[in-house]
Amino acid sequence: MKYVVCVPDGCADEPLAELGGRTPLQAAHTPVLDRIAARSTVGRAAVIPPGLPPGSDVGNMSIFGYDPAEYHTGRAPIEAAALGLKLRPDQVAYRCNLSTIGDDGTMIDFAGGHPSTERAAAAIEAMHKAFADEGIEFHRGVQYRHIMVAPADWADAECAPPHDLTGKPLVWPSGAAASKLQRVMDASREILADFDIDANTVWLWGQGFQPQMPSFESTYGLKAGLVTAVDLVRGLGVLTDIEVVELETATGWYDTDYEGKRDCAVDGLDNGLDLFIVHVEATDEAGHAGNVEEKVRALENWDTRILAGLVESLDASGPWRMLLLPDHATPLA
Repeated sequence: MKYVVCVPDGCADEPLAELGGRTPLQAAHTPVLDRIAARSTVGRAAVIPPGLPPGSDVGNMSIFGYDPAEYHTGRAPIEAAALGLKLRPDQVAYRCNLSTIGDDGTMIDFAGGHPSTERAAAAIEAMHKAFADEGIEFHRGVQYRHIMVAPADWADAECAPPHDLTGKPLVWPSGAAASKLQRVMDASREILADFDIDANTVWLWGQGFQPQMPSFESTYGLKAGLVTAVDLVRGLGVLTDIEVVELETATGWYDTDYEGKRDCAVDGLDNGLDLFIVHVEATDEAGHAGNVEEKVRALENWDTRILAGLVESLDASGPWRMLLLPDHATPLA
């Protein structure tokens, strides 16, 4: 038996007037998914436990088969694991967004115009040099997503996810460590001004300590693989010893390599893996951007560019099961 888990990140949504009262998933032309659904069990899944934030960190941890109530310590340490960072007990990791805020005190773009990873790297390196003498480390991730590592006493703060503030007044950190975080965020305004990117601040959030998670194979007796462009999902794979397949053409954006992700799954299952997880971020990004057309297109790309070939390969290989679900909803802003 082969198993595939398909995660169109944030694809769940509300009915929209511009789609004739349909959700993006209802509006998308998905004949392959329709055929799968007709021979499957269709229902609702609760992947966000009560009391935990409805984000990709919690949702994907649940989908991977790990109880967030037991293992979730924060988003950032999961992403840090994807970068090869091993936090000491006296260190806390923060997610560091390159974001754009307005002079009127609102969040203009939580993703800072989606800078290239190369341009973002130079800005993050400048932040690292500016604070290295204080024991503060900045580590480069992908595009606007990066990591700050700080002493453990920086953990005591309430921080708002920047994607929840788009077009809204800024909500600055609060709590015992708030002044430390605010100093870094304020200093970033001057540092980032020297770089050719739209982002004009770093936004710190999602902090946590290193989680300890058992391997997927020891827990479920299955050898698993994973393909994703997102450090958060990759980090879950690292922490659970799932084989993370690197795909350079996976961008985490609308232009990601759908066929490449399909082929990673097919190759992995053909070469000894029992289970493969395919994660695509495009639906989530479209939801945050309020882009109806791109969210529908991303779902149709799933159908024609991943599911069609994947199902054909699975049918030819023997018995198989597929789980297809989002990690959370990202309603179109």
